[in-house]
Amino acid sequence: MAVTDIDRLVQMLAKLPGLGPRSARRAALFLLTRKEAILAPLADAMARAAQNVRTCGLCHNLDTTDPCAVCANPQRDAGTICVVEQVADLWAIERTNSFKGRYHVLGGVLSPLDGVGPDDLAISDLVERVRSGTVLEVVLATSATVDGRTTAHYIADRLMGAEVEITALARGIPVGGELDYLDDGTLASALKDRRTV
Repeated sequence: MAVTDIDRLVQMLAKLPGLGPRSARRAALFLLTRKEAILAPLADAMARAAQNVRTCGLCHNLDTTDPCAVCANPQRDAGTICVVEQVADLWAIERTNSFKGRYHVLGGVLSPLDGVGPDDLAISDLVERVRSGTVLEVVLATSATVDGRTTAHYIADRLMGAEVEITALARGIPVGGELDYLDDGTLASALKDRRTV
C-alpha cells in the first residue's frame, strides 16, 4: 500500500514531542479541515523558519540574526553568562524577566551512556568566551539531573583558574527537574538565589 500525503503528514507530526500516532492523526485532521485558516499559514511559517532561523555564532541561541537579539542587545549585562543545556531552557529563563545577562547554550549535557562527551557540546566555546576577560560571573543553569550536575561540575573544573565567579541555580529546583517544565516563579527564585559553586 502506497504512503499517501496524509500518511506522511501524520508520520511527521508524530515525531513532535508530546504527539503519538493517535494525537498526530487528530492534529492532521484538524489541520486538513482548516487548510486556509491554519494549515497554509503554518506551512508558510515553517518554511520561513527553516530558511531564516540560524544558530547564533556566539551563544548558540536560535534567531533570525547572528549574533542573536540577546547577544546584540547593549542593555544586557555582558559580564554575566547563564549557561543552559538547550534553547528551550534559555526561553524558560527569559519568560521570568529575571535575568539581564547573556547566555551560552551547550546543546545538551555530558552523558557517557549516550556517547555524549565534552567535544559534542559547546563547552570549549564557553571557556573561550570566559577567558576573553570581559566575563565576571558564569551562572550554571543546568538541570538538577545527574547528567546536568555532572556537566556543571565539569564546566566549573574547566573554568578553574579563570578570574570569574561561578554560581549555580539555587536548589529550589527539584532533583530530576528540567528547566522547561518549571513554573516561572520557581525558576525566578532559583535565579535570584544562585550560589557560588
